[in-house]
Amino acid sequence: MEKLLFMDNMEWKIGYAGGVDKMKKKTGVFLIISAMLLMLLAGCGSSNEETETTHASEEEKLQIGLSFDSFVIERWLRDRDMFVSTASSLDAEVNVQVAGGVVEEQISQIEYFIQKKMDVIVIIPIDGDALHDVVKEAKSKGIYVVCYDRIIPNVNADLYITIDNEMVGTLMGESLVEACPDGGNIFVINGSPTDKNVEEVEKGFKDAIKGSKLKVAYSGYCDNWLAELAATHVNKGLEVTDDIVGIMCGNDDLASQAVKVLSENRLAGQVALVAQDADLAACQRIVEGTQTMTVYKPIEQEASTAATLAVMLGKGEDIGGSDCEYPVTETINDGEYEIPYYKITPVAVTKENMDEVIIDGGFHTREDVYLNVK
Repeated sequence: MEKLLFMDNMEWKIGYAGGVDKMKKKTGVFLIISAMLLMLLAGCGSSNEETETTHASEEEKLQIGLSFDSFVIERWLRDRDMFVSTASSLDAEVNVQVAGGVVEEQISQIEYFIQKKMDVIVIIPIDGDALHDVVKEAKSKGIYVVCYDRIIPNVNADLYITIDNEMVGTLMGESLVEACPDGGNIFVINGSPTDKNVEEVEKGFKDAIKGSKLKVAYSGYCDNWLAELAATHVNKGLEVTDDIVGIMCGNDDLASQAVKVLSENRLAGQVALVAQDADLAACQRIVEGTQTMTVYKPIEQEASTAATLAVMLGKGEDIGGSDCEYPVTETINDGEYEIPYYKITPVAVTKENMDEVIIDGGFHTREDVYLNVK
C-alpha cells in the first residue's frame, strides 16, 4: 500500500492509501486555513508598515505656526500667501492663526502652537510686551521664535526680520520737506503705540524734518491701527489750526481716513500727504493727486525670506552661513539680548516712479492703479 505524508494534530505522520479521501479533506482544510492565516498576517504587516511610513512622513514635515495680528491692513494677506507658498515649496506645513487685534487671543493661539509642538513659531505681534511670558515659554520648550515685521522685546528671539522702519520714517519726512519747501504746519498721525515699529518710524521722520521749516502742530496715535481714529485726529488737528501744508500718516489705511476729512474741508490735493504700504487705494490717490507719496515695502520679499529662514531654523541650519540664500549678518538689541536681525530696504513711491516700482514690479496692475484716471 502506498505511503502518504500528512499532518495530524500539527504533526507530520505517515499514512496509507486506504485513507486518501479522508486525508485529502484534512489536508485541504489545513491548506485553506494556512493560506488565510498567511494572507491575514501579510495584510497586517503591510498595513502596519504603511501606517508607520505615513506617520513617519508626517512627522518629518517641518511644522510652522504663523500668528497674525489681524488682516485689517491690506498687506497682511499678501504676506500670508507668500509665506505659506514659500514654506510649502520647502516641504514645511504652516498653521495660520489670526488674532483679530485681540492680545489675549494671540496669547491663546501661541499657547496652542506650543501644545502642538511646532518646530517654529512666527509672530506678527499686537503688543510685544504682552507676549513676553508666552514667547519665553515657547523658547523654553525648544521652539524657534521669529519676530516678523515687529519686534518682541526681551525674549531673545531667534530672528527678527522686518523692513528698515527707521528708513520708512526718513523717506516720509524727506518727501514732506520736498513737497513743502516753504515750510508750515503739519499733522503727525502715528500708528499703534504698542507697535515697536512706530517708534522707529517716528525717529526716522523726526530726524528727516529736523532743521526744516516744517512745524508739528498736532500729533496723535491710533490704537490697534484703527483707521477711524485717524479721521478723529485730523478733525482735532483742524480745530487747532486749519493752516496746514502736510500730514504724515502711519500707513495708507490711516491716510484713507485723513483724505476723507481733508475732502470734507476742501483741502484734499492741497495738503501734502505721506504714508506707507503702497496699498492699491493709496497708489490710486497718488496718481489722482490726493496723496503725495507712499513707502513701498517689498513685503513679498520679506515674506519669502522669512519663510526660508524659518525653515532653516527649524532644521537646525546656520542662517548666518555663507551658503545661506539670505545670510543674516546683523544683530539688533531687543532690550536685553542681541538677536539675529534681517532688514529689507523700502522705496519711496510718487507719481513719477509709480510705473517703474509698482506696476513694472508686478505689485499692482496698471488698470487698477489708473482706474479713476482718464
